[in-house]
Amino acid sequence: MNGKKRPEATADQALQAMDRMIALAQFGQHDIAGRLGLNTTDLTCLGFVMEAALSGEPLAAGDLAERARLTTGGVTGVLNRLERAGFARRQPVPGDRRRVHVVMEESAQERVLAVYGPFYARLGTLFADYGPDEIAVLADWFGRARAALQESLDEIRAGEGGPGPDA
Repeated sequence: MNGKKRPEATADQALQAMDRMIALAQFGQHDIAGRLGLNTTDLTCLGFVMEAALSGEPLAAGDLAERARLTTGGVTGVLNRLERAGFARRQPVPGDRRRVHVVMEESAQERVLAVYGPFYARLGTLFADYGPDEIAVLADWFGRARAALQESLDEIRAGEGGPGPDA
């Protein structure tokens, strides 16, 4: 590794630090959503819309519902609120009157970055303190941890992994 010397830590200490960061992020999402005039579900969906816009990939309303684990009725409510707030709009899919793509409004990214920008600037400063090999390890770890979390959530949603609500 070609970054700075780092303090030693155990896997348990890293997990505890991660748990604290996730808890803070959950509360932070609530605060950020409120600042933007949204709820956390709407903010999460807006994130999916922004991700699609930045990648240049169209995002169908049904795909948004699937990513956010919402019903089609639930995603309709989200889209209504995002449209009212001026963050997104529905765009008919040519040749298929039943489908719509969700498109980010031009001003949406600027409005979101006005709130998230200082945080991302701090993260940029933090990443600058790490060498390329260390950042590669971090990126690998986050990707693999996300996959492990998804696998665990799939098991929980399938009723596996511990006592159910009636326990």
